[in-house]
Amino acid sequence: MQKFHIDVIKGKGSYYQLGQTAGHLFRETPLYQTHLKRREKSKKAYQIDFTKAEIHIKSFAPGLWEELKGLTSSLDWSFEDVVHEYSGWQQDWVKSGCSVLMKGGFFARNYDYHPKTYEGRLMIWQPENGYASIGVAGRMIGRIDGMNEKGLCVGFHFVNRKNPGEGFTCSVIARFLLDRCATTDEAVQMLKEIPHRHAFNYTLYDASGNRAIVEASALGVAVRKQTNDYACTNHFETDEKLQENRYQLTESKTRLENIFAQSQTTDSPLEAFYRFNNPDYGIFKKNYGSWSGTIHTVVYDPVNLKAIFGAGENATPLVISFKDWLAGERYPVTKIFGQVDTNERFSHVNRSS
Repeated sequence: MQKFHIDVIKGKGSYYQLGQTAGHLFRETPLYQTHLKRREKSKKAYQIDFTKAEIHIKSFAPGLWEELKGLTSSLDWSFEDVVHEYSGWQQDWVKSGCSVLMKGGFFARNYDYHPKTYEGRLMIWQPENGYASIGVAGRMIGRIDGMNEKGLCVGFHFVNRKNPGEGFTCSVIARFLLDRCATTDEAVQMLKEIPHRHAFNYTLYDASGNRAIVEASALGVAVRKQTNDYACTNHFETDEKLQENRYQLTESKTRLENIFAQSQTTDSPLEAFYRFNNPDYGIFKKNYGSWSGTIHTVVYDPVNLKAIFGAGENATPLVISFKDWLAGERYPVTKIFGQVDTNERFSHVNRSS
């Protein structure tokens, strides 16, 4: 078993100040050295049009441009390097898993990926001119899932990275939505406007119970709506997007069937947490070496603005009142501990050699 932790980082202030805070704390972690080594590979792997990146970011979430500037001040990198590495523009994303159930006032999610890519930072973030949110960071300014102060919950699910387009990667897109959208309808509209790099499902659920699955790629966007419980894994289902699926869909479809089966007797956020976090129920994944092992489980409650969070498998659920934190109450937890059944190493825990 591999033990690891997730840092809980709280911040309130201007976007620039939040960027400074994130960068300062990041430099103190082993992950910083990994990202320094990654820079040379990143420079060779893809090029960006700095002007296009600026225009698009300022169009969808202008505060994030200032957050990147604040990050620059703490990292002592050039601004061009920071934008290249963390803006999400024209970057690539390795295949991953991820499962969601949206039902009866809760949004339950497993994040499945490789431990070495995991940044291990749960951000409770309140910018001055955008919506506050709680969610796990990805690519520094991005989020790999989250809920904002209006109760909008967002997740994403890898489908395919073949034939990438000129656009943004999933974690930065998730941050755009959390930062600027109050409802599912607003998020759907923004997803139709954002240029997408790869093919992903985006799961959306708001405080009114409105929910949607948006199938998005460089080839276009389709919106999937159902009348029953919403569940989502890693394939498209609308007729116009089926041709973009990968050839091997058995595991994704089986996991989706398992989620629907469990949903029949899952009526509370805490029940959802245990069904998603216990491998016996067929939703939690252990394929860490194949970039699709479950690293964290989170259940967001958009009405009461609470999150139930756990690191690794069979975790002790931690209840976080985002609402109380927004009201000024102190949240004393700084680390969340867990373990996963793998020998793969976490870069944010272990110093690279």
